[in-house]
Amino acid sequence: MKIRVLVVPVLAVVAYCGSCVFTQQVTREEPAAKVLRIRQTEDFVISGRGDASAWKKAAWEPLHLRVTDGHQYDTRVKMLYSRTGLYVLMDAEDRTLTATMKKDFLDLWKEDVFEFFLWPDERYPVYFEYEISPLGFELPILIPNFGGEFFGWRPWHYDGERKTQKATTVAGGQKRSGARVTGWKAEVFVPYDLLKPLQNVPPQSGTRWRANFYRVDYDDGKSTSWDWARVGTSFHEFDKFGTLVFE
Repeated sequence: MKIRVLVVPVLAVVAYCGSCVFTQQVTREEPAAKVLRIRQTEDFVISGRGDASAWKKAAWEPLHLRVTDGHQYDTRVKMLYSRTGLYVLMDAEDRTLTATMKKDFLDLWKEDVFEFFLWPDERYPVYFEYEISPLGFELPILIPNFGGEFFGWRPWHYDGERKTQKATTVAGGQKRSGARVTGWKAEVFVPYDLLKPLQNVPPQSGTRWRANFYRVDYDDGKSTSWDWARVGTSFHEFDKFGTLVFE
């Protein structure tokens, strides 16, 4: 009798996020293609707690640990869309808030962060990246990515109807740098006006976008990352993004 042994190889990679670089052990396991159906809602006020009744329409979607030796923290997301924009909610287990930056548009990926990428039109290698820290600071940028060469561009006239709405909350501790906690949440509204001039925006019923969700955590001085659709060496491998289907 022959015994078959399944081996899941592991690859040491350098993952890029904007201009950042971090190295981890990333599994080569390729989960099935990801599809997330997005329900429609009326606009509502975000609180960072995810307690608006509209969120009852959306099911939680788990993010997956990218490393074999990372922190075994649960991370999950929800998403809704309205006539004016997109709503994203993230809930993450954590132990320590590794977050010292206290301004928007900083290199937030170098500390604890939640990220999502939106690629509305596959004809063009240009997509929107959004990052938010547990302290509620953000990095919204547009990414032109040509053959793996990319760099983020900040929004211009970033105010009024073009500006995001964002809030974070912390469980089991205080919302401050270095605090011991049990987890944190981030709730974000992205207006369609901010996504101009990306094509295929705003979405209608039946519209399909490519997208991905990520998290990075730095507890105990060790970088651990999660993704929704499995990418390899870079978060910016947009051809491997999952698909959003707007209902």
